Amino acid sequence: MKDQKSERREEPATIKAARAIVEKGLHRKLPDKRKELAGEIVHYAFGTLNGAIYGALAERKPMASSLGGALFGAALFLLADETLVPALGWSRPPNKAPASSHLYGLASHLIYGAAANTVRHAVRAAL
Repeated sequence: MKDQKSERREEPATIKAARAIVEKGLHRKLPDKRKELAGEIVHYAFGTLNGAIYGALAERKPMASSLGGALFGAALFLLADETLVPALGWSRPPNKAPASSHLYGLASHLIYGAAANTVRHAVRAAL
């Protein structure tokens, strides 16, 4: 049977971030039954925030939308997944992760960047 510490190390970064926000920022305990939901909230809030930043940036600096948002997605992958999240201790260092996880993460962020660009165009058309 795994102890609580080793189980926490295996938690997704989004749950670790949620714990940090709730426990360090709000000085409350994140109940185990709420950790999955809290992790999803962190995931979607982070994505929404970055999508909004991308939209605003791309409207002011068209170069930011280079490659249909793929450049933004790749930059977010490098800054968040490969740098910030490991630096905060929410994931293992990039050199300790298998290549497949890097490829999956990069591909996911490229798709996210393209989706953010599509949403930007839709919002622009609606306005």
